Amino acid sequence: QVQVVESGGGLVQPGGSLRLSCAASGFTFRNYGMNWYRQRPGKQRELVASITSGNNLSYAGSVTGRFTISRDNAENTVYLQMTSLKPEDTAVYYCDVKVSGFNYWGQGTQVTVSS
Repeated sequence: QVQVVESGGGLVQPGGSLRLSCAASGFTFRNYGMNWYRQRPGKQRELVASITSGNNLSYAGSVTGRFTISRDNAENTVYLQMTSLKPEDTAVYYCDVKVSGFNYWGQGTQVTVSS
């Protein structure tokens, strides 16, 4: 069955960096685009970054220049490198893939940016 598992969150000071990982299984990873979403406290879930099977990248305006999405098809893993973190980046970050018309999410990983 399709499964995605996020990891790498934590507490970081403003200006710091974190790298999130999403390990995927149950589908042919290299053939699918992958997405990172986040849900900030009191807000709706929002798309942060996407990477297609062909490595085309896109980002939300609020993270452009600070976050980088990448993938390792040999490891079936997608990453989100986050730099210059701000308190407003505090959120639960989720990995997402759409397979056969269904969206699959992980349990999320908490990122807290605070001094």
